[in-house]
Amino acid sequence: MTLIWLMCAVFVLASPAIAGAQQPSVRDVLSFLVTNQAVPTADFVKDRQAAQATRDTIARGLLVELATVPISTSSGGFTYRLNPSLGTMERLTEGFGPILADRAVTTGGGQASIGFTYRYATFTSLDGRDLRNGTLVTTANRFRDETSAFDVEALTLRIRTTTITLFGNYGVTNWLDVGAVVPVVRLDLSGERVNTYRGTSLVQAQGTATATGLADIAVRAKVRLVGAGMSGLAAGVEVRLPTGNPDDLRGAGRTAVKTSAIGSFGGGPFEAHLNAGVTEGGVSREFSLGGAVAVAATSRLTFSAETVARRIEELSRIDTVVERHPLIAGVDTIRLLPAGGNTTTLVTVAGVHWNVGRTWLINANLLVPVTDRGLKAKPVPTFSVDYSFAR
Repeated sequence: MTLIWLMCAVFVLASPAIAGAQQPSVRDVLSFLVTNQAVPTADFVKDRQAAQATRDTIARGLLVELATVPISTSSGGFTYRLNPSLGTMERLTEGFGPILADRAVTTGGGQASIGFTYRYATFTSLDGRDLRNGTLVTTANRFRDETSAFDVEALTLRIRTTTITLFGNYGVTNWLDVGAVVPVVRLDLSGERVNTYRGTSLVQAQGTATATGLADIAVRAKVRLVGAGMSGLAAGVEVRLPTGNPDDLRGAGRTAVKTSAIGSFGGGPFEAHLNAGVTEGGVSREFSLGGAVAVAATSRLTFSAETVARRIEELSRIDTVVERHPLIAGVDTIRLLPAGGNTTTLVTVAGVHWNVGRTWLINANLLVPVTDRGLKAKPVPTFSVDYSFAR
């Protein structure tokens, strides 16, 4: 455990955003990239309100996605129960379960597990609009009697996150688990905005931001309601505390509470799970539904696959909206605005759990976003180490 905390401390202290003096926040840099006017374009008066509206829309989309990333299951890989006839603890399941989905089975009274997860993500699009190739038009202006815009602002953004998550879980009884998750996130954002005015292109803004620190800490509990062996029903509650900085897009800024229902079925090497949850507070109200299957190939190796769907109310679709220029007659401004409603995202996860010795688990998985809604990443690799204090 000391090694895990040491890794996390080195990760934080290595960041220039932490080690240096006062740094502009990620939100400040994003605002500069979208709204700064470094080079005046002839005598054209810019629609600053359109730029600010676009900035707020992009920042909202980034915050909703980055501050509400699903965290790994609260169930430890090893589950134990006392065998009364032998007076010893025995493994309750042959496999080590899924990655994100929860299991109805609990760890076992007096059993504890700890570990850490490493995750790296590179984001490529926002609501289907490419972030990296310079085609994200933030604002544009055109005369109403013309079909093409005479003034176009295009943004390029490069966003990467590196996350180390510390987690722990303890079985208070055979039917009650409690745990905590402490994520530390490094966010790297850079970009530039180019203005093209009547065929002439000029760079209007360039900026870079790096921020490292706590994201929102989660504390959680799971109660097994009914069931025997692997199969059964459970209820869970997870409270995310506002410990992350919203200005650096690492936190929601207010407490979020998620309640969930967990169903599991299994026997021998096979297990299947279904989770349904509702989140209130935080950045957005959210409904989630997930399913997973896991198969124990051997007593030391388990393969899993799962799908998670999330309906996020505040993650509205982004539309290109045409409005009258506030200062110039006969000119329309094109800007990005939220379209209202909610957005559903879908990801799939494939993973492997390897028991390398005693109660040490090494887990590797790949998360693949399926839909283009919201902030979309390339396939996200994740690596974790889990240790159970088996008695």
